[in-house]
Amino acid sequence: MDLQKKLDQILKQVEKPGRYIGGEVNSIKKTKEEATERMAFAFPDLYEIGMSYLGMQILYNAVNKEEGIACERVFAPAADMESLMKENEVPLFTLETKTPVKDVDLLGFTLQYEMSFATILNMLDLAQIPLLAKNRGEEYPIVAAGGPCAFNPEPLADFMDMFLIGDGEVLLPQVLKLHAECKKNGLTKVEFLEKACKLEGVYVPSFYEPEYNEDGTIKTLCKLNENAPDTVLRNIQGSVEELPFPVKPVIPMVEAVHDRSVIETFRGCTRGCRFCQAGMIYRPVRERKTETILNLAKTQLENTGNDELSLLSLSTSDYSN
Repeated sequence: MDLQKKLDQILKQVEKPGRYIGGEVNSIKKTKEEATERMAFAFPDLYEIGMSYLGMQILYNAVNKEEGIACERVFAPAADMESLMKENEVPLFTLETKTPVKDVDLLGFTLQYEMSFATILNMLDLAQIPLLAKNRGEEYPIVAAGGPCAFNPEPLADFMDMFLIGDGEVLLPQVLKLHAECKKNGLTKVEFLEKACKLEGVYVPSFYEPEYNEDGTIKTLCKLNENAPDTVLRNIQGSVEELPFPVKPVIPMVEAVHDRSVIETFRGCTRGCRFCQAGMIYRPVRERKTETILNLAKTQLENTGNDELSLLSLSTSDYSN
C-alpha cells in the first residue's frame, strides 16, 4: 500500500486530521520539474504551535519565491498520530507533497527552545533517519538546524550535519542552491559541507574537535578540516527593509495558538538586558520604514482575511516612529 492510501486510512482515526493534510490557503506546492532541490522545514512541536511561528513563514516565503528550490513543512505528530504511524509503518512526511522526510535534500530544524531537543530526535527516528550524523550515508538528507538555540549548538552537535547561525532569509536559499549545484556535479556530502562552511553563518560540527577543561567546559575547538573557518560568525543582514517578508502567509487548517496577521516592525533591541538571549543575538536594531509596515499590514490582511494584526518585535514600543 502506498503512503497516500495508508494516510487516507489512519487520518480517519486521529483527533485532528487537519494537522497533517496540508493544502492550506497560500501554501506552495512545487512539482519535481519546478524544484530540483527540496527542503523540509521541521518545527519540533505540534502544528498549532509551529504555525504560530513567524520565522517559519518568513523562511518558507524566502525559499519558495526562488526558482529551482522548494520549502515544505513538517511538524511533530501528536501522540495518537505517532502511534498509528508506527503501527502502519508510515514514515514522517511533508505536508505539501507527502514526501517522506528521508527523501528530501535538506531537513532543517528550527531550535526555538531547548525542551524541544528530545522531539527533534524523535522526529528523526519517525523519519527513519539515523540519529547521529556520523551514521548517515549519502542516501540521507543533509540535517541542519537554525534559530536562536543554534547560537549554543554543542548540545546537538553530534546529531546535525550543519548549523545556520543568524539571519536566514538570504543564507538558507544560498545553502539550498549550493547543495543543488553540488548534487548536480556529483559531489559528496563532505565536499558540499566544505563549500557551505565558507558561507557566513554556517557551522559544521564534524569539522571541529572540542578540547575540554577539567571541569567539563570547552577549552577550545580544534579544526579537523582546513576548509573550516577559525571562527564562525553569525550571518547578519545590515537592513531588514529589503528582506523578503510574507504578505501571503499560510493560513492554518486548524486553529493555531496565534491565529492572526503578524508584521515584524524591526529586528534587534537597544536595551541590552543581560538575562535576554534574544536581545543579544538579534542586535543591532534594524527598523522597517513606517510606510513599509503599513503596506505589508494592508496587503497581508487582504490576502488572509484575518481581522487581527500583531506588531512583532522584541520591544515594539521602542520603535522610533
